[in-house]
Parts: sequence; structure tokens; C-alpha cells
Amino acid sequence: MPLQAQGEFALVKERMEPAMVLSGQPVKRGTMAHEHIVYMMLVDSAATARDEKSILKYAPLLEELALRDDHKPYYAVSCRAFGIAHMLKGEYQQAEERLQQALKIYDELDASWQRGRTLRELGELASLRGNSEISKKMFTQALNAFEKVKAKPDADLTKARLDSL
Repeated sequence: MPLQAQGEFALVKERMEPAMVLSGQPVKRGTMAHEHIVYMMLVDSAATARDEKSILKYAPLLEELALRDDHKPYYAVSCRAFGIAHMLKGEYQQAEERLQQALKIYDELDASWQRGRTLRELGELASLRGNSEISKKMFTQALNAFEKVKAKPDADLTKARLDSL
């Protein structure tokens, strides 16, 4: 199981940060992780762990690389992470703007699982803002996105969250 999927952000950081100082290609087998991938994993793991400090450390680096190389999926990961960081700081308008940026990209890419994850964050944001109607709508859309790709663990978490409203 990938480190990211285990939800062990400390372990992800411990194993991925040293990779940033390793030289790149060539290697004997496979490919060396490019800094894009390493930063994406660190950012996404930090966002999942709600680690604002790490989001603010790594998301700007990922965003810079993604914009430089026009890598839309990684740019969307950074947008969602920034949205979460803004949400953690109570900056709800900025959070919504960044989450909507990510959602737009995932819609364009037809990336259902990532779309669902972003909709779930928008549901959390609406809940923090006290808007239960919008929150339920976002969680329902997230659930549909997860069910579309049979992402059962995410669907189960989202359903439980929806049931708690």
C-alpha cells in the first residue's frame, strides 16, 4: 500500500524529503522520483493530515513547478491544499476560491476521484460556514463521484460525514 494511502504523513515526510537531494536519471531500474511527484505526495499528504505548516512549506513549491510545466493535475493538488490551509486559518473566501480552482481543473480532466475529494472539502467548508444545505449538496456530489469510480473507502467516509449532518 502506498505511504500516502496509509495516512501516515510523518512517514511520508521521513521517506520523501531525503529524495529531494538525490540525483536524477539514470538509475538501474525504473525511474527516480521527479521533484514534481515528491512535492505532490508531500502536499497531498499534508493536506490530508491537516498539517498547515507543511502545506505552506510544500504547496508553493509544487504550484511553482506545476505552473512552470503546465501540469494541471499537480496544480490542482496545490490549489486544493492551499484551500485547506485557508480553511484551517478561517479564511473561508480564499479557501473557496482555491478549492473551486481545483474543482474546475478536475472537472476538465474528468478526474472523478480527485473531484470527489475536492467536493468533500467544499462540503467541509460549507459546514464550517454554517450552510448545511450547501454542505449536504457538496457531500452528495462527492459521494456520487466516489461511487462512479468505486472508491469505496472514500465513499464510506463521505457517506458517514453526510449522515452526520
